[in-house]
Amino acid sequence: MSLPSDRAAVTIIVPGYDVAAFAQEALESLRTQTRGDWTAILVDDASTDETGRIFADAAAADPRFRVVRHEERRGLAAARNTGLDLVETPLVGFLDADDLFTPTALERLVGILDETGSDFALGAYVRLRPDAAGAYAAGAVQPWVAAATDPERRATTIDRHPEASGNIVAWSKVSRVEFWRRASLRFPVGRLYEDQVVAQRMYAAARAFDVVPDVVAHWRERHDGTSITQGAHAVDVLNEYLDGMSGGIAELDRAGHSAAVRARVNLILAMDLPPLVRIAQRHPDDAYRRAVGAFTRDLWSRGGASAALDEAAHLAAAAQLW
Repeated sequence: MSLPSDRAAVTIIVPGYDVAAFAQEALESLRTQTRGDWTAILVDDASTDETGRIFADAAAADPRFRVVRHEERRGLAAARNTGLDLVETPLVGFLDADDLFTPTALERLVGILDETGSDFALGAYVRLRPDAAGAYAAGAVQPWVAAATDPERRATTIDRHPEASGNIVAWSKVSRVEFWRRASLRFPVGRLYEDQVVAQRMYAAARAFDVVPDVVAHWRERHDGTSITQGAHAVDVLNEYLDGMSGGIAELDRAGHSAAVRARVNLILAMDLPPLVRIAQRHPDDAYRRAVGAFTRDLWSRGGASAALDEAAHLAAAAQLW
């Protein structure tokens, strides 16, 4: 049901740059929410394709959509911050314009916050993977996602539930705007993997948060390979990736959340490091190998579960990273 935007409970910030192929589907996933008391700020980051027109058409057809345009491209973090500056509702969430919400995403995330009063709520997500023809199909919930969100927990903390630190994406969460202001949260402009540090700051600063096992978002892995997470072969992208992970760990460490630090280190050792080591083994630029080696040594120094450390040592030795 459509409600006037001034009666909305939550604002969804939807940044987009040249995503005309996907934006219509993303906005439709908002229109079809089972909970209708939302408004959306669509931030066109100086797109050169039809993204701006799609956003404008959505706003013309539904008063819950509002469009803001950057005249020069400023990046995903800046687009999200632009939206944050305009939020007038008690709650805020994010949806990248090439991803999708599931129909009950807001019902579950906003609903549990209504009941608990927690600072934010997070849910599970799955990848939308392309096939050979370019069509997309949703995959299964991955083990690390399930570890962060299943079973449902209400008013928990990162010390009681350290595995939540594995959920580092902005679009799997709905938060209280007051919490963002109290914790002085902003996305770091000009950086890739900007979710990593912000997510860990959220966990470190929260008085309490909720988790639900429901899949709330579908995360698109683009068939043309242009998603940021598909660019890890490039040295500059690798450095951003490693900085994001290291920065997130540092946030938890600085706040004294030692169990969450161990959980995050173990997950990175088990999930993120192995593919990077395999790339390093055959990468033509020695800077790639050196960067992965330095990152591995840093993780090793922090300690973790013996199985994860043993596997990391084996991979590092095979790639001559030591």
